[in-house]
Amino acid sequence: MGLQAGIVGLPNVGKSTLFNAVSSSAKAQASNYRFCTIEPNVGLVNVPDERIDKLAELVKPNRTVPTQIEIVDIAGLVKGASKGEGLGNKFLANIREVDAIVHVIRCFEDENILRDEGPINPVGDKDIIDTELQLKDLDSVEKKLQRAEKMAKTGDAKTKAELEVLKRCHAHLEQGKNIRELGLSKEDRSAIADLFLLTEKPVLYVANVDEPSMHTGNKFSEALKAAVAKEGAEVIVMNNSIEQQIAEMDEPDDRALFMDEYKMKEPALNKLIRATYKLLKLQTYFTAGVQEVRAWTILEGWKAPQAASVIHTDFEKGFIKAEVIAYEDFIHYGSEAACRDAGKLRIEGKEYLVKDGDVMHFRFNV
Repeated sequence: MGLQAGIVGLPNVGKSTLFNAVSSSAKAQASNYRFCTIEPNVGLVNVPDERIDKLAELVKPNRTVPTQIEIVDIAGLVKGASKGEGLGNKFLANIREVDAIVHVIRCFEDENILRDEGPINPVGDKDIIDTELQLKDLDSVEKKLQRAEKMAKTGDAKTKAELEVLKRCHAHLEQGKNIRELGLSKEDRSAIADLFLLTEKPVLYVANVDEPSMHTGNKFSEALKAAVAKEGAEVIVMNNSIEQQIAEMDEPDDRALFMDEYKMKEPALNKLIRATYKLLKLQTYFTAGVQEVRAWTILEGWKAPQAASVIHTDFEKGFIKAEVIAYEDFIHYGSEAACRDAGKLRIEGKEYLVKDGDVMHFRFNV
């Protein structure tokens, strides 16, 4: 799919530690000094999904392939980043290239970990990042607004419509608000699509807490939840260091014992990855055969031919039909043949909107 989620936050909040925990293909350097990360680290992350495991138990394939997303570890921003402080322009450009933001916020006290922003203040830390992104967006909007005002004098209806959207965005940003809260329509968003505005990107928050608070949260994480409630954004409470230790264990038995010690049913990381997948508006369909059970990633709202294209572009070009079994039916009846006999295998055409969890087989002719 090529969609990416970027991990952002102030320096020394646990971003690179989190990246090391989630990434299955790269390891970021995590150190106790500012701007440890300069070039963004990119890692592929397997998306935990018990459905593919259950399908594999029934089909017993030669291999099982989960779906993945890309996570980018972006260097810590500082106050003044929008004006170039702390290599701010470079880091903001990195954020512009991702599709969603995972904002890591420090919610623990530790005098051994550097912090230039004063006492622990998760809401204040969030506001620092928000302000820098808003200021950068304000600069982008103002430049396009100036051009649009000149062109609107020609009477062009499209330019006039864009001008109104830009004015709304400008006023919103000047009030210290993020564009994603403005409620723009699809048509409105097309007027600013070329700006790739930072505050338009969807966001979720990671409250990095201390070990005693990893299950319950603490006063810092609760303050963060209260501050973002109006955004409708999700807050994942976790201890990034514990999650990294779990991820680095190669033996399943070792991981199980470690998690049992910390009274964990699964890594909090799994919840974060699933939440990030959802944040990117992604969903999954499956193909299930003896050779392979595989999860495929598509965007919400894709039709069957588009879904087929992620396997091979020829599947979309020569699409004839899709054989579809609902995941619940496949599990209930236990096999494709049994679903067919029970009348649970459907034939769908080009207009079929693929549902999350569909088990599919495509017929095509090129």
